[in-house]
Amino acid sequence: MSQEQARPRQRYERQVSAGGVVYRRDQGQIEVLLCGRREPALWCLPKGTPDPGERVQETALREVREETGVQASIVGKLGSTHYFFTRVQDNTRCDKTVHHYLMEPVNGDPSLHDHEFDDVRWFPADEALQVMTYLSEVNILRKAIDVLAGKDTLAPETPIAAGSDRTRGRKPHRV
Repeated sequence: MSQEQARPRQRYERQVSAGGVVYRRDQGQIEVLLCGRREPALWCLPKGTPDPGERVQETALREVREETGVQASIVGKLGSTHYFFTRVQDNTRCDKTVHHYLMEPVNGDPSLHDHEFDDVRWFPADEALQVMTYLSEVNILRKAIDVLAGKDTLAPETPIAAGSDRTRGRKPHRV
């Protein structure tokens, strides 16, 4: 039996998540909300997967509220990131798109974040750029900073359902 025959076929799955850059101004300085874990060490933007029937924007707002303890409102769309990873436990190749929104806090408190993260806190934007784990999210934060400085514009918004073919794709299939 050849090595290729012995290896189980890899599945393929499209996924979507949504979240955002929650910002505030403190004495003229931009601060952003990041979610952190101790082990493995991680600092990232709040984001997550949609509930059934939920629109992408609704997912972004809910995930920010759940993960950070802060209720926010959407200013506009920053853009999307796209990447692949393999979910080892079931040998599935995942093709993921994450929609990012610029958001302002409405109320809440980061100390009320959910169990998914060890710490949620405000960082000065320049410090956040240094501590963030994922380069794709660093680039989204850079765009947010440029938008807030008037050097860039928000992405056009096309309302779509999180579970639509445009974001999640068809049912998972084998490759």
